[in-house]
Amino acid sequence: MRYIVLVVLMWLLSGCSDDKKVKYDGETLIEQKCAMCHNLKMPPDTYADEKAPPMMAVVFHLKDFMKITMKDEEYSKFIPFVQDYVINPSIKKSYCDKESLKSYGVMPSQKGKVTKDELKAIASYMYDFYDQQKFLEQMQARAAFEALPKGEQIARKNGCLNCHSLNKSGIAPSFAMIAKQDAKEIRETIANGSQGKWKGFNMMMPSFKTKLSKDEIVTLQEWIVKGKK
Repeated sequence: MRYIVLVVLMWLLSGCSDDKKVKYDGETLIEQKCAMCHNLKMPPDTYADEKAPPMMAVVFHLKDFMKITMKDEEYSKFIPFVQDYVINPSIKKSYCDKESLKSYGVMPSQKGKVTKDELKAIASYMYDFYDQQKFLEQMQARAAFEALPKGEQIARKNGCLNCHSLNKSGIAPSFAMIAKQDAKEIRETIANGSQGKWKGFNMMMPSFKTKLSKDEIVTLQEWIVKGKK
């Protein structure tokens, strides 16, 4: 009987132990632990009073100077370096050039502020998120978006093409149908929304007057009308 009780206790305790295993989320941790100093955007914003280099620059720089070419080197080179450097930083360990060190100085030790396991999750997220191929694709997508007419940019950015298409009607009338209306009426519909205005279309058109400026509404309306021509 005692043996059975002991086995049950061991099983319960082992179950509790498994439940206490922490799952580290690198994206959340990098926001909590790194965003105070590093700009985390890709591509990053630039500021005159940056406390530290943008995280994208840090990762690209490390991958380049470590000559990382294989995925498994994330674990053999990249993660161990981040785990060590963040806790015990020094000029000797740094891969920064002289100008960067002059601008930012050596990173202060984060000992006691972040654990080795947390750094493993952060470094893994850094390695995957700040990827040069992803960056190139983002830049290409941004360039393609910025080459669009301003009205189409507004339409795409605000989800207009989720319901409307240029020439074919779907769950909402096409822009070609809308373009036949008076310009003022189109602007008022964009601003205030509508429902039941078009025969065969019962979906409610939401109001965009709090999301778009008056100039943006005019630009969107003019693009819709221009599409008809």
